Amino acid sequence: MIRYLQRARKQDHQRVWSLAWPMILSNITVPLLGLVDTAVIGHLPDPRYLAAVAVGAMIFSILYWSFGFLRMGTTGLTAQALGTPDYNQSRLLLAQSLVLAGIIGLTLVVFQYPLIETALALVGAEPEVTTEARFYAEIRIFGAPAVLANYALLGWFLGNQNTRIPLLLLVVTNLLNMLLDLIAVYGLGMHAEGVALATVISEYASLILGTALMLRMLAKQPGQTPWPQLKSVSDYYHLINVNRYLFVRTLVLLLTLAFFTSQGAKQGATILSANAVLLNFFLLISNGLDGFAHAAEALSGKFYGARDHKGFHRIVSACLSWSLISALLFTLFFWLCGELIISLLTDITEVREIAAAYLPWIIVLPLIAVWSFMTDGIFVGTTQVKAMQNTMLISVFGVFAPIWYLTQSLGNHGLWLAFLSLFVARGVTGGYVFLKEFKQPPG
Repeated sequence: MIRYLQRARKQDHQRVWSLAWPMILSNITVPLLGLVDTAVIGHLPDPRYLAAVAVGAMIFSILYWSFGFLRMGTTGLTAQALGTPDYNQSRLLLAQSLVLAGIIGLTLVVFQYPLIETALALVGAEPEVTTEARFYAEIRIFGAPAVLANYALLGWFLGNQNTRIPLLLLVVTNLLNMLLDLIAVYGLGMHAEGVALATVISEYASLILGTALMLRMLAKQPGQTPWPQLKSVSDYYHLINVNRYLFVRTLVLLLTLAFFTSQGAKQGATILSANAVLLNFFLLISNGLDGFAHAAEALSGKFYGARDHKGFHRIVSACLSWSLISALLFTLFFWLCGELIISLLTDITEVREIAAAYLPWIIVLPLIAVWSFMTDGIFVGTTQVKAMQNTMLISVFGVFAPIWYLTQSLGNHGLWLAFLSLFVARGVTGGYVFLKEFKQPPG
């Protein structure tokens, strides 16, 4: 392992950091927004509002990230087109991804009623929480076209090794969302529905800004968009073939997160609220570590497309080195500051105490999860998406589910044990695939 990490050269570390730091900052704004949502709602006297936002946000995390392939698939294929280079193909991938995003987004809006009601029934929260969560969901669903189009844009920017624009987009729109949260809840006296409305407005603001920046970037690039191919269904085959594996993989992961939330909900609103606070910590960790995973996507994809075996392994080594350092820093941060942050997020004593009791699971999580984040980044860049799907299926159904079933007597501790075991399994299976697939030169 140490010899592998030493492969990277100084310029490889510089390449990784030039892409990673904007993505780390932009990614962290996402869970920070969740923390602001939690803090705004968490200081209201009734915990049902916090629980409702947790349920509603979880539903849309599942719904939207089920189509996260629009970001990941676009990134990997665009990065490989850049390595060739083929700018016409890059433009076609962007246009195809935006078309798919529009079709899927509008379909979700049209079929919102059965989607929302089914999701709420599956969660099975208390009636008062369900009512508030429904208010939240009926507003959030109208942001679907914007959210999915933003996924496609972010994937294309990242595939082109431009992480400054995603940073600008996410920081600006999430700051707007935070401001609108405060206005809606404290200025207008709204509850869960106010948080949802603030999010939808910000999602469309992001789309408008992202489209303007995309057009500006296209004007500076060579190549032309092959419009006739955009109308041909057969020309979508490669994109759809890559995305179908990513769809299954992401859906299974998000259903696991939904199951986690649902099992917490069955233990009462207080446990559900405490887990919601800790899951915001998990999102902070995952989005921070994903900065290096995103760098791995763009850079490994480019070297893979160019068939540069040595460059590919050097860049993987650099990404992995910095991911491990970051994971250690996250662990130290939550060990030292976790309880303080919990106290800042909610005034509800019971929620504070329960969240603090389960904080140790979050403290060790970065060092366990970092391996799966990195292998996922490499697999996205090299479009080894079938492997991503299969390792996820093995980890969820072969490890997470049995461990949860066998540890139900441990209550919420058993649930967290199963959750961390998922990442252990993903790291082990992903590492096995990496060693098997990339011993020889890519391609």
